Amino acid sequence: MSLKPIQHHLRTAQEHDKREPVVAYYCRLHAMQTGMKLDSKTPECRKYLVKLMDQLEMMKKELSDNESISQEIVGNAHIENYALKMFLYADSEDRSGHFHKNMIKSFYTSSLLFDVLSVFGELSDENIQHRKYAKWKAAYIHNCLKNGETPQPGPIGMEGEAYDDEFGAEGGGPSQEPQNLPHSQPSFHGHPSNQPPVSNFSNIPIPPGSHAPANTPAEVPHPEAEPVKPVPVPRTMPVVDPSLLNNTQEGDMRLTPEDFTRAQKYCKYAGSALQYEDVGTAIQNLQKALKLLTTGKE
Repeated sequence: MSLKPIQHHLRTAQEHDKREPVVAYYCRLHAMQTGMKLDSKTPECRKYLVKLMDQLEMMKKELSDNESISQEIVGNAHIENYALKMFLYADSEDRSGHFHKNMIKSFYTSSLLFDVLSVFGELSDENIQHRKYAKWKAAYIHNCLKNGETPQPGPIGMEGEAYDDEFGAEGGGPSQEPQNLPHSQPSFHGHPSNQPPVSNFSNIPIPPGSHAPANTPAEVPHPEAEPVKPVPVPRTMPVVDPSLLNNTQEGDMRLTPEDFTRAQKYCKYAGSALQYEDVGTAIQNLQKALKLLTTGKE
């Protein structure tokens, strides 16, 4: 069996190696786990997967001081926040009627990162819907712009569109990471116009830079160029609930172990959001944690 389905996750890893090594690590971990399920028997695939495992071990040692690697709950929060930030940027642009390549790229890359969350366990229903919607939106808007049509903002018409779980598996730029990938795919260089013809949603070429964070330029600068600093995406600041400011735990209310785990998760989410200077998301998650700890309810 071919290892083709892991190609885009490996490319995502490669493009995040320098700016987001935690994202790169978990993208490779997801690719390795998926590859083992696809084909770990044939010598060619097994050899490739063993090399990928060795690379993961090396990365784990290099990042051993990073809590997102050493603590699974922190890593989960880090990847989920990163995926949601890209998704929310693309969704905001979409609903505002601002259709462009970087928005399409952000939708599709966020869908890949929602895939990656499966390394921490089953995806939540919400993230499953985010993943499906992001893939569909990337396909729908790409085809509309390609055909000279104006896309409809928001989720309108989703039910009527063909949806393919293998979206993007055939497209994309050259993946330099899996150089010895069994059943290797043809590489397409340069502008998307050099890509093979697109016939349906599952065969959409993703232009260069498609895996860049939503707030970075579409084109990745050359190594010798000055690095481009991400510009924080404007976000409405949530209103702090006054009732939470001076709250203490209510009466005889007792928290369950699950409550403590959820509160800890919200705090980790907040910490991860602050790494991206996303104050709004940090406040929202801290409010959720405080409410849970003081009332036992979310």
